[in-house]
Amino acid sequence: MCGIAGLVGDIPSRTILERMRKTMRRRGPDQGGIWQRDSAALIHARLAVIDIEGGRQPMTRWAGEKEYCMVYNGELYNTAELRRRLEACGHSFSTHSDTEVVLASYLEWGEACLDLFNGIYAFAVWDIRKKSLFFARDRIGVKPLFFTEKNGNFLFASEIKTLLAHPDIDARIDVNAVAELMLVGPGRTPGYGVFCGIHEVPAGWCGTYSQREGVHLRQYWKLKDREHTDSTEETVAHVRELVCDAVERQLVSDVPLCTFLSGGLDSSIISAIAARTYAAARQKLHTVSVTYRDNDKYFQKSHFQPNSDDAFISKMNDAISAENHLVVIDTPQLVQALFEAVEARDLPGMADVDASLLLFCREIRKIGTVALSGECADEIFGGYPWYRDADVRRRQGFPWAQSTEYRASFLRGEWQEQIDAAAYVDTKYQQTIAEVQPIGVHGVDDCRIREMTRLNMNWFMQTLLDRKDRMSMFSGLEVRVPFCDHRIAEYLYSVPWHMKDLDGMEKGLLREAVRGLLPEEIRMRKKSPYPKTHNPAYLRAVSNLLRQVLDDGTSPMFDIVKKEALEQLLTEHRAQPWYGQLMQTPQTIAYFLQLHHWMALYHVTIC
Repeated sequence: MCGIAGLVGDIPSRTILERMRKTMRRRGPDQGGIWQRDSAALIHARLAVIDIEGGRQPMTRWAGEKEYCMVYNGELYNTAELRRRLEACGHSFSTHSDTEVVLASYLEWGEACLDLFNGIYAFAVWDIRKKSLFFARDRIGVKPLFFTEKNGNFLFASEIKTLLAHPDIDARIDVNAVAELMLVGPGRTPGYGVFCGIHEVPAGWCGTYSQREGVHLRQYWKLKDREHTDSTEETVAHVRELVCDAVERQLVSDVPLCTFLSGGLDSSIISAIAARTYAAARQKLHTVSVTYRDNDKYFQKSHFQPNSDDAFISKMNDAISAENHLVVIDTPQLVQALFEAVEARDLPGMADVDASLLLFCREIRKIGTVALSGECADEIFGGYPWYRDADVRRRQGFPWAQSTEYRASFLRGEWQEQIDAAAYVDTKYQQTIAEVQPIGVHGVDDCRIREMTRLNMNWFMQTLLDRKDRMSMFSGLEVRVPFCDHRIAEYLYSVPWHMKDLDGMEKGLLREAVRGLLPEEIRMRKKSPYPKTHNPAYLRAVSNLLRQVLDDGTSPMFDIVKKEALEQLLTEHRAQPWYGQLMQTPQTIAYFLQLHHWMALYHVTIC
């Protein structure tokens, strides 16, 4: 995993190129490189995982009389198969890195190489003779890629901060950005970079750029509606095969590897498969878990979080004979990390949900360089409460953010006049569900579940993947997400709801598919989300910080947000979630602290 960047047009001084590279040093602490020729420069910062010496970048290669240069961030999980195909086509390799295979695949098959890749990636290839850039992002959107055009120059990068390191790119926002931050944040409209003129290549899209023809984007992959013809038994068997294969493929590493383990279904499946593979090689798997100081004392059982993880972590770890590492986060650390999390994400995020993951990943990096995590199973297999609650399913709008009116109440009057909050959110919602063509759907519930899956894949899952990438790479940790294997997403998309909800339990199909792999108590454990702190000291701490911001009165946030609404937030403790299951009153307060810090740190101006 790495950080990549580049530009086409007027090449700035080496000092500016180095400044851009240095913004990516957390993503790529091991090696760095800058390549430039004529009107192009490519920049790389590397976290070495496979072929530590042979995978250096930027990487150049000849194809006949044509020369190409590439920067690449990601991992291919079918490298061996592709290498054999390429060797049969006459290619030879000087390394065993997947980087060389990606570049050779592009030289052999052009843009069609994307159809052959199984992995997570963002990369760009410069055709030196044609003076044309090709760039692409993986199907699910695990690895980030942003771009902008300014003064006849095209710039791209893994993170927004790298683009802002170029003197031509300003940290400006407009009315659309205000709507995004206040009405859908910490989510983002697919392809939107919030800052004026900055865009993100959407998941499953690629593009080309030349100074003569400009930017052209196209979607090379999307979920397709189809008829599901497999029986329940065949579906269960195929899901088990897909999940096991995805995990096993992602265990390849030349550096230490571990797994996240919460004692929940998803992380336990990954850890069990990994432990089995490690045991066959006479190795012991290392697992990592997180908890909070005094959570045993303050844990509050709820519909969304019925039990804490501790006992389940211990039971699962014993079952697979792994070595567990428990990370304990205390309140002062968590509060301080709110601000680091903004610097990692380049935007306000999921408050302490981001901050805790950042701290967790920092500790994991002391154990291994690569970790496997269970993200995206809930989106793909229908695990969230809003899939299974008939009332929520029928309700229009994003099910994880039924709070538009509440959010809009924080806006200053001039913004409320310019932004029709309900229409803004509804337009995004309607555009997303319009993508569904319900082929093979039987009944209203199946049609709605197909829409819910699309909403989750395009929006909620992207927020979580954004979080996972930024918080992990901020400490130079590569996190792989086996449930994001595109084959799993493609197959499950059209599986009817009665199969996904097998035996009337969330992710019933997945539970049945892993029967015998996990202890029954783990396999049948009710879903519990990523753990958060229940310590009342956290609410007191973030409230005190927001009070200081209000008393100071100079925050640039007040150009957007009404002070009196924040005063009310501090005193009412209204039971209105801001986003998802975890962002309640303490996290809403923390979100505004992040907004304040972001605008001040990045010198954000409003146009």
